[in-house]
Amino acid sequence: MKRRPEPELMDTQEQALAYAQADFNESNTLFIDLLRRLDPGPLDGARVLDLGCGPADISIRFLRAWPKASCDALDGSQPMLDLARAALDALPGVAKRCRLIRDQIPSAALERGGYDLIISNSLLHHLHDPQVLWRTLIETGKPGALVLIMDLMRPASAGWVEALVATYADGEPKVLRDDFRNSLFAAFEPAEVAEQLAAAGLDGLEVGVVSDRHLAVSGRLPG
Repeated sequence: MKRRPEPELMDTQEQALAYAQADFNESNTLFIDLLRRLDPGPLDGARVLDLGCGPADISIRFLRAWPKASCDALDGSQPMLDLARAALDALPGVAKRCRLIRDQIPSAALERGGYDLIISNSLLHHLHDPQVLWRTLIETGKPGALVLIMDLMRPASAGWVEALVATYADGEPKVLRDDFRNSLFAAFEPAEVAEQLAAAGLDGLEVGVVSDRHLAVSGRLPG
């Protein structure tokens, strides 16, 4: 099934609020579990970059799990970052270790070669040029930095898209169902992601299917 790109930003308050209020506990828990399986160690003093942080649920979960790390969390949507700020304000012990950045990649606000770990959940499918993400990893990660990128993967047919929407977004607001549907159509297949990584010189990273609707890219940067 051919990919159908969608807008790069969820920049309306309605979209952001629906996304923040939706139940992503299963997928966000999966993300942290995948990160633990990569055995990153204690990450004491580590600088972490969360690309496309949205309302910062992943950033917050990460900082709670690794209490001696700090995180730069980047998103291009101000409504998303407003929700992220509200969530962080309720957790002062976490908030002091998290810097929110409003920007899109490539971003001059990110330190070149400055990050020990780069994470991202559900950003890749928004990008019209996926190489922007892979170049950002190379430019901002330290040599040998750990990487975990998780995203939706495109189903084989429109019928399978509708089945996933019915399974995972039934009862959600229409704006969220529509966003989920559009995101599935915009997502990449694992083989396409592998081709992107090879083109970027990152074929040392692994691509794997981690659920019925998610893929993950993991490993360490060259160096």
